[in-house]
Amino acid sequence: MASSAVLAAVLTTTAHAQGVNTIEELVVTAEKREQSLQDVPVAVSAFTSEGRDLIGITSVQDITNFTPGLQYSSQTDRVSLRGVGRTSNVHSADASVSVYSDGIYTTSTVEAGKTPLFLERTEILRGPQSTLYGRNAVAGAINLVSKRPTEEWYAEARAQYQNYDHSLLEFAASGPTKIPGVYFRVAANWEKQRKGWIDNIVPGMPDEGNVIDTNIVEGQLKFDFNENFEGWAKLTWIEWRNGGGGPGARATWTPAPYPTTEALFSTAITLNPGYGCNPNTTNVVNPSPMGCTNPALTNPRKIASTIPYDVDLNGTYIFASEWTYHFPSFDLRYLTGAVNYNYALNGPTPVDHTAPITSYRLPSLIPGGNITVNPTYAFNYQERENWWSNELTLISTHEGPLQWLAGLYYWDENYTQPVYTYLPNEPRVEGPFGVPAVLCAQRAGVCPPNPNRRIFDTAPEFDITSKAAYGQIDWQFAETFTFTAGLRYSVDHKEGVERGRLLCYLVAGCFAAPELNGAVPGGIPVVDITENQWSSRPVLPEGVDGPTTFDRATGYAMRKLSDTWKEATGNVGVKWEPDADTNAYARYSHGYKPGGYRIGIDVGFSPNPRTEKETVDAFEVGMKKTFGGNLQTNLAAFWYDYKNAQIPLSVINTSGAVAVSEAILYNVPEATSKGIELESIWQPIDNLQILFNYSYLDAEITEGTAVDPADPAALNARARPITDRSTCRATVYGDATTTCAADVYTSPRPVVNAAGQTTQISANPDPNGGFQRVQDLDGNSLPNAPRHKIAINANYTYDLPTGGAIVGSVSYIWRDAQYGSIFNRDYYKSPSWDQWDARVTWQAPDNKVTVIAFIRNIFDDLGYEGGAGGVRRAGSVYTPPAGAPIVNSVQGVYSTYPLTAPRTYGVELQYRFF
Repeated sequence: MASSAVLAAVLTTTAHAQGVNTIEELVVTAEKREQSLQDVPVAVSAFTSEGRDLIGITSVQDITNFTPGLQYSSQTDRVSLRGVGRTSNVHSADASVSVYSDGIYTTSTVEAGKTPLFLERTEILRGPQSTLYGRNAVAGAINLVSKRPTEEWYAEARAQYQNYDHSLLEFAASGPTKIPGVYFRVAANWEKQRKGWIDNIVPGMPDEGNVIDTNIVEGQLKFDFNENFEGWAKLTWIEWRNGGGGPGARATWTPAPYPTTEALFSTAITLNPGYGCNPNTTNVVNPSPMGCTNPALTNPRKIASTIPYDVDLNGTYIFASEWTYHFPSFDLRYLTGAVNYNYALNGPTPVDHTAPITSYRLPSLIPGGNITVNPTYAFNYQERENWWSNELTLISTHEGPLQWLAGLYYWDENYTQPVYTYLPNEPRVEGPFGVPAVLCAQRAGVCPPNPNRRIFDTAPEFDITSKAAYGQIDWQFAETFTFTAGLRYSVDHKEGVERGRLLCYLVAGCFAAPELNGAVPGGIPVVDITENQWSSRPVLPEGVDGPTTFDRATGYAMRKLSDTWKEATGNVGVKWEPDADTNAYARYSHGYKPGGYRIGIDVGFSPNPRTEKETVDAFEVGMKKTFGGNLQTNLAAFWYDYKNAQIPLSVINTSGAVAVSEAILYNVPEATSKGIELESIWQPIDNLQILFNYSYLDAEITEGTAVDPADPAALNARARPITDRSTCRATVYGDATTTCAADVYTSPRPVVNAAGQTTQISANPDPNGGFQRVQDLDGNSLPNAPRHKIAINANYTYDLPTGGAIVGSVSYIWRDAQYGSIFNRDYYKSPSWDQWDARVTWQAPDNKVTVIAFIRNIFDDLGYEGGAGGVRRAGSVYTPPAGAPIVNSVQGVYSTYPLTAPRTYGVELQYRFF
């Protein structure tokens, strides 16, 4: 693919200086050696610190606006490129877009949002980087290059204030030390937003939406030992004390009524607060001024929640260093770094979309059945990681037609990802537990107590290693032609354990119906179902090392997981440069991402936790062309053959029995991604530059079948089931080996259990329902792959007669609709959207002072970071005693949309001391 050299050109323009704007050459390290961006036969978008200030690129989301094919979710911290990406927060499933901070691989994209005071340059390499950045770079790589120590004295302070009481203070300084050949740089940042973008209408509860309090402190040393040996080291400390802001916090909108069925999902394990909105409940405590009406129905930025989000990052240190020895004809470079990362997220459960009811009483349909419920339901999610990276590279530096590089890579990571949900106001879940002789048999009939009141509790711990050897040659075999070939061999190993415990509280899957909980011996409304759900199957699935064991003392289940993935990857390409202003090339790349496991977070012990590796065969052609010095155009086309995309999918339980969903990473057998990307910059008159960026992306599945979790019975008008209902009916009721699971929530007739009791019946039967039906995925788009994207920026520099300059900059962004799932349904679809931004910059004559006034999202329109999520709201269905109403039913499919920021505006002051 052609690089985004056009964008880089506008972003490196010296717009604040007196005189005509110029399109300057930008040097990048996309191929691990310094090269002009226009000469690199790789698809690269580059953003310099000066350019980011000029246009107003202040976040990772802004970078996606100006990078073809790039998508990013600030809530989940997940990236995709050209339809290839990671859509799961399961840490044992790797990212598809590798992020490198000063050459060190990192599992998060957050550092790409550092301010221009910290980052010299951000490079986005599109397409499989299968030789030089082979660690999971099946979609591409993001290189973050820090500003380095200077040999001359430098110091700068910046202050910013914007609406929502958002302030930013930062400072940086660098220069020589008293030790000859040793230079330093220090930088610090404090950012705080006190008012949230999302208004919580519950009295006394805080607002949410980018409520942050973050700090970054960074120190660097650069060593020039002699003319042959040099070194550099960086240590960064990061801390977040956020409220409802930062990765993981609430940034979504669900314009739907609160569900009043027993469960939000058919697999829920606790009676949800929204059940208190059911007319059969009494003594309801609901602090929301709007009661059981969701304020988001009429206002996308209003919520009613009794549990706030809280995002913290503590004790997080990032170390990186690079050491280079210059031999006469090559360099020996050693790059090493380590990270200690501690992230914690607290918030409401489930899925932030239920009435803020804190207490209610169930109807007394039988003696002893009148029970008070305290349904406040919360979660805690943590990531505790540490890793060490080592890379040794030999790079040719001699003159001649043949250039080469070779390297060895080793990565070692350990992480734990504990996640639990709990009922903080419900002491009954501490124990004792109902029917222990049945469900705690392996623990001598005794269920251990649960002092932390946790309902779902899981704690996977993994060790991950990645080893690779790679090499690449560039051979200029003719005056205008250069041939490139690279090869990498990778071995990725993952092993660890998952531990967990699962309880069931007041839901029909455990007790027939909540109104009958008094019938449970002793009136105990809690059951420990860990063994019932997480015991091993007779045949162990691939990647599982041994049967599940149970600890009598703690009640936890445990099993071991281990597997290894290997792959040879590489690239072949040819570049043609008939003149100094033309670079045309064709390139083939084979990329790979290792398999992983769907464990932790939102899933128990999945019967099939392992996933296969992904591969991509990518073909790209492109041209970078400059016309007369005032017009640059880059036109490119690509085609991918994408196999085994790892897509998170829930195989939901619709039987009404005690069962939880099977959450898997579904490997989509075949998909293609193809597109065209045009980037241009035009300087029609002095001091005026116009950037036009357009991309077309067609990323679709060509082979695959699955059940839609939001529509398991395939009742949607666009559903394409591969089995008709009559076949399912014949097999379900006449063949024990059927592949059509029953769906009691859409069944047109009662379902009778083994004891001959009528236990389920649909309140709203559908004549086409009753069964889960697999659907054909052929032709569906891959998630988060908008077909069209447009970005336009115009900036004009007015040179003041007394010196200095004023620069005006206006940007327009438009993004097409996109889906958040492999099922292309309206409930997974985010609409198209657009946004206008503007900035005015005043530059002092001596270049010491800069003042920037800005406004973003001028018209306060809704924007969408990615596709929507769709959820089927359904509870277990029960026929109560004669005369009592049916209280549970399917309530349709609701959508949740990931929103971009509202209108923000403010002013920034920059002062340079030296």
